[in-house]
Amino acid sequence: MNKPKSEKPNLFASFLEYFYGNFVVLLLGFISLPLITRVMSTEEYGRTAMFTSAVSIIYIFAILGLDQSYIRYFYKEGVNRKRLLLQCLTYPFLLILLLAGIYIFFADFFNAFLFGRSGWDITILVVAYTVISVFERFVFLNIRMEQNGKLYSNLNIVSKVLYIAFILLFVRLIGDDFRVVLYAMTLPLAIVTGICYVRYFYVNRKNKAEAHAVETRELLRYGLPFVPMLLMEWLLSSMDKWSVKIFNGFSEAGIYSSAMQIMTILLTFKITYVAFWSPVAMEKYEQEPEEVCKPFFADMFGKVQFLCMVAAFLLTILRGVIVLILGADYREAIVLIPYLSLMPVLSILFEMTGQGRKFVGKAKYLNYASLAAILCNLTGNALLVPRLGGIGAAMATAVTYVVYFLIGTYFSVKCYPVRYDLKVLGISSVIYMAYATYATFTGQMWLSVAIGCVALLIHCVLNRKVLCSLWKLLLKMFQGRKMRNDQ
Repeated sequence: MNKPKSEKPNLFASFLEYFYGNFVVLLLGFISLPLITRVMSTEEYGRTAMFTSAVSIIYIFAILGLDQSYIRYFYKEGVNRKRLLLQCLTYPFLLILLLAGIYIFFADFFNAFLFGRSGWDITILVVAYTVISVFERFVFLNIRMEQNGKLYSNLNIVSKVLYIAFILLFVRLIGDDFRVVLYAMTLPLAIVTGICYVRYFYVNRKNKAEAHAVETRELLRYGLPFVPMLLMEWLLSSMDKWSVKIFNGFSEAGIYSSAMQIMTILLTFKITYVAFWSPVAMEKYEQEPEEVCKPFFADMFGKVQFLCMVAAFLLTILRGVIVLILGADYREAIVLIPYLSLMPVLSILFEMTGQGRKFVGKAKYLNYASLAAILCNLTGNALLVPRLGGIGAAMATAVTYVVYFLIGTYFSVKCYPVRYDLKVLGISSVIYMAYATYATFTGQMWLSVAIGCVALLIHCVLNRKVLCSLWKLLLKMFQGRKMRNDQ
């Protein structure tokens, strides 16, 4: 049975191990996104959004929430981790084969509905990506739970480099066609997942999958409540795209999707932080007393909320420069950035405040938040998208995530009380929403930049204690590195 490492780098250094890979991926994204938007029409690019939406819903049904069970029981005393992986992977493997068969049987209907066209290669790409993603989920979870940030980062870099290479290859082969992105997403996923499993079996070749006290029934009992939660999250992340496609067509959906791709700047922080924070938080909860854990969680939340809001302000302030990476047909995405920036911010913060319901196994509470958010999103999209198009979808998404964060945090803190400083976050969020509204509807870019800088300064003043704490942390880290270099 694997044991956690006894000695680990400090949390900031550990986070940097995860972040440097996603930061490189972010930089590579500034290469891949212009490639796509300059060779692919907005209509074809809009179809790629339907692909990600389709494979996500199949994946959610197949995984059965057992990825969450794997996270929950990984550090539990007496658990054999190789046995745990096999238990968590067996049912998703069988179910994904069944769902893949159903998709193949009704391929013409599904493809026409999703993409407006059909073909054997489209069917194979949808099925292959979904099946492989199930295996990828668990093997990457294993790397995360080992807290192997360097390997996690390097694999993400390899995947992105392959993605760009396949974009270049298939653009030459098939030109302006949404299948370019489908091939470029599926083939790197297959290659990197294969590498991960070769590595996993080699590293664990001497470990046996010995029986332990955790039964598959217990894993399912913990994981299954996450399925409706994930379905609701899928609705939250997909309804905007579907609304834009239904009311405005594939072309407008392509512009909206390009704005979502620009959100990679903040989504990089989200992906990185989720990969880093979930195992850290679970290990803290399992191995340390509450009087240590709770102040730690509150302190980390204060630092992260400050940095997240800074990123949102900067992204909106600099949107005029950032949008230049897109092709001329996609420049309208500039008006979507301010509201959309709030989505990854609140997602990251809820990843922190929402840990309480994971600790105590009360996933049902999150369903209440998701249901309220879905009703809010449905109403917002129905009222705003027909009139405002992508701007309406962005506004509905921002309000939805505010509702989702507030209700979800309320129930999670009820499960595991932590004194998060939500007052400062609330004031900064109100300031940002007011600025986002002005930035969306004004045509005066320089005045928008000036107002954004003032709003950012107010945010920094409100969080001056956190800012000082972060500065001291950076100084301490650099001083420690300097001392090691001098020795």
